[in-house]
Amino acid sequence: MGIIGAGAVGHTVATLLTAAGWFPRLRIASGSERSAAALLADLEDMQQVMGSPVRAEISDVSAMADCDAVVVCPRAKFTNTAARDVRMAGLAVNAPVIAALGRQLSGYTGTVVVVTNPVDVMTRVFAEASGTGRVFGVGSNTDTARYRLTLARLLAVPVEAVHGHVIGEHGDDAVVCAADTRVGGLPVAVPLRAVHDELTERPRRINLGLGRARSGPAGAVMAALRAALGLTDTVVELCTLHDGTWAGMPVRFTAGIPTVTPPGLDPAERRLLAAASTKLHTAYNTLPRFTEGDPTQ
Repeated sequence: MGIIGAGAVGHTVATLLTAAGWFPRLRIASGSERSAAALLADLEDMQQVMGSPVRAEISDVSAMADCDAVVVCPRAKFTNTAARDVRMAGLAVNAPVIAALGRQLSGYTGTVVVVTNPVDVMTRVFAEASGTGRVFGVGSNTDTARYRLTLARLLAVPVEAVHGHVIGEHGDDAVVCAADTRVGGLPVAVPLRAVHDELTERPRRINLGLGRARSGPAGAVMAALRAALGLTDTVVELCTLHDGTWAGMPVRFTAGIPTVTPPGLDPAERRLLAAASTKLHTAYNTLPRFTEGDPTQ
């Protein structure tokens, strides 16, 4: 198992994987030797305290070619001053880093889970730079979890009774699939304005208090890995290629084999999804064809 990036999400994912004990070895790569060494020491402490079978080590990216899965979560250094489309602000600075990593893992045959924002575009960048066929981004899974939590609170029902999806972009143009949402197996009138307000404000509250969301995205990574590696059969909302577009969709995994299962959408939701897909495609097309970019910087 490999993790590229030793920041907030990378650290949290590494912690969860060490506790889970799915793999005997965990390889860590980071642009900062200091961060990688610190994470390694922290994981060694945890491994010893818990008796985990996982052994962590610092690694080069190219040495991860034989890993069953690689989590990609580096973030270029920049100051995000965007008031809207906040996740899209990292487009120009993160894309060269992700493309360079993709080239280093050219022809990789395992599973890649991308976290770096804007995650839907970065998932496509990595897939096209590497030629890897199993590349997924986690944004829509986090959005869906927040949607279900929010709707359960607004309707005063158990969250386990809520079944619905958020698809498309992990960002301002995320599409809430209200027409396909069920509560207790029945259709429900979704208070869309209140839902959208909470989906916008919730990450802001997390960022204001913690600096950056980490547990939610890391949990989404674990859910994606568990499904993609065949540890459980389930549906996970992930960015993937479907009908020529990279965007968030429910993906059903059976013994690790993915099948995109689009939700039922009403005409308004189909228009919103088309607009989100166009936005992501346009953002991708603003990027240069990556001939430069050093993932260690």
